[in-house]
Amino acid sequence: MFLFLILLGAIAGPEKPEDDKAGKSSAPVAKSTPAVSRDPEPTTLPTTPSADPPATTSAPSSAPVQPAAAQLPSFVGMGLQSAQDKAQELGYYYLSSHDALGRGRNQVLDRNWKVCSQSPQPGRHPHTTKIDFGTVKLEETCPAEDSGGDVADASSTMPNFRGKSVKVAREALDPSTSLTVTDVSGADRMILVESNWQVCSQEPASGTTLNGQPVTLHAVKFDEGC
Repeated sequence: MFLFLILLGAIAGPEKPEDDKAGKSSAPVAKSTPAVSRDPEPTTLPTTPSADPPATTSAPSSAPVQPAAAQLPSFVGMGLQSAQDKAQELGYYYLSSHDALGRGRNQVLDRNWKVCSQSPQPGRHPHTTKIDFGTVKLEETCPAEDSGGDVADASSTMPNFRGKSVKVAREALDPSTSLTVTDVSGADRMILVESNWQVCSQEPASGTTLNGQPVTLHAVKFDEGC
């Protein structure tokens, strides 16, 4: 009997621990995957059309840009220096002046001269406009008609120099011209300061074609009559 029990125990095998019976299962256990937090999909809102139309860039204009302009006043009666200062205040910087008596004197001291005429006349003009003042000295009387300004070109035709100064005539003639100036007052004076002498007559006459012939001017001082 005892031998039978030993054999029966050997066939059944060793008994497994208690914890193996209760704690373990023969079926595989699935591993749990941690939950991944996802941001919610962005919600696309319908766009509302703008009340104002989009700004458009205009094409550059092909029209030429006009220079700035201002109202040019009358400078007649003003001292030359004051007239020049006022013109520059208004934006005019292209300024010139001349002797309105036709004597060709230079305005060395502007404060010693006054304005008798101007070109252009008062009105609205671009700042690029040249302003030319006809002037005389302060103690002199403005002429009824401006005798200054540019003299006709004397390179090929003899101009009319009557009433102009000997200085103006000499400067208008070709530098190579043989020029003789005589005092027709009878005093036979020497013509030293040519801007103080006015032409009374000339040879050859105005309009004559110049081809290198000598020129003669007959003159008296400006305060004398021809």
